[in-house]
Amino acid sequence: MPLLTVNSGSTSVKLALYARRSGGAPERLAAEPHSGANLDPAALLRELAARHGVPEAIAHRIVHGGTRFSQPTRIDAQVLADLEQLGPLAPLHNPPALRWVTAARQLWGPQLPQVAVFDTAYFASMPRVAAEYALPARLGTERGVRRYGFHGLAHEGMWRHWCACYPQLPRGGRLITLQLGGGCSVAAIERGQPLDTSMGFSPLEGLVMATRCGDLDPACVAYLESQLRLSGERVVELLNHEAGLAGVSCSDATPAALLDDPAPQAQFAIELYCYRIRKYLGAYLAVLQGCDGIVFGGGVGEHVPGVRARALSGLAFAGVVLDAARNQAARGGEACISAAEAAVKIHVATVDEESTLAAAAAALG
Repeated sequence: MPLLTVNSGSTSVKLALYARRSGGAPERLAAEPHSGANLDPAALLRELAARHGVPEAIAHRIVHGGTRFSQPTRIDAQVLADLEQLGPLAPLHNPPALRWVTAARQLWGPQLPQVAVFDTAYFASMPRVAAEYALPARLGTERGVRRYGFHGLAHEGMWRHWCACYPQLPRGGRLITLQLGGGCSVAAIERGQPLDTSMGFSPLEGLVMATRCGDLDPACVAYLESQLRLSGERVVELLNHEAGLAGVSCSDATPAALLDDPAPQAQFAIELYCYRIRKYLGAYLAVLQGCDGIVFGGGVGEHVPGVRARALSGLAFAGVVLDAARNQAARGGEACISAAEAAVKIHVATVDEESTLAAAAAALG
């Protein structure tokens, strides 16, 4: 019987099957991406089981684990209830993920092992100075208002890739990782320990993203409520779904398409996107007091050389220098794209969240 991984988003899911291997990482057997606003978890799981058999264990990517869940956790009725309580912290992601958990329990019973692996877990031990907002405890930590960080599976995966490439650096040395996809985030990592990351209380904070605005003065929410006569919840929904690159460019064009579009608004959108990346890189160079490497991952990070070039422009003073030919050639897969003489090595890495999920299923399932 295979191990099943479920990597779900708000309107998509990646299902993958793995076989256990004695003494090694689980081996991928098959992968099935599905997308759509009305996915039926029970129907898709039944179809998968009809082709491959009922899995022996399932691992789910859960975006938000709050302050309680900082390790992969076997799901029982109490854990499921606790995760449902965290729904308001990640309303776009946690409820869809829990529908997959519930569907599997209904199909195959609570005795089938299911494991939750949390995107926030990697950042659970961030230093307090990076994890807390400048709020009194009654408004902040006592109410769970703090910086959680997201994309933890991706950032940890990029760090592991880097460590494999440079085993001479103790636990990878000082590293900046960039996960650039529909959602975007950056992390500063010192010897495997995250010191800071761009996403905060929610995945809305930080970099400009496909449809999310990134950093924004919170007073804007109250102002837009008044100006547009909308609820705060509706304003936050607009900031999540109608802002970012889509909002600025007034299109659903990808970063690659915007790079090639000469229209002034398209060029401004991509420049704002890359400027925010460059701004965070500068901040994290200060946090780490320099760095040994930068790793790009995610659909944009892996496949769009123009974004990497624009984001890194002007950083030669810090030892960050691209090799133009290597950068242009790196369009998927793994590659070193820094100039030979550069003090900071720059890599592109394939992010494999599903393998991390499978390892958790094998360990706890």
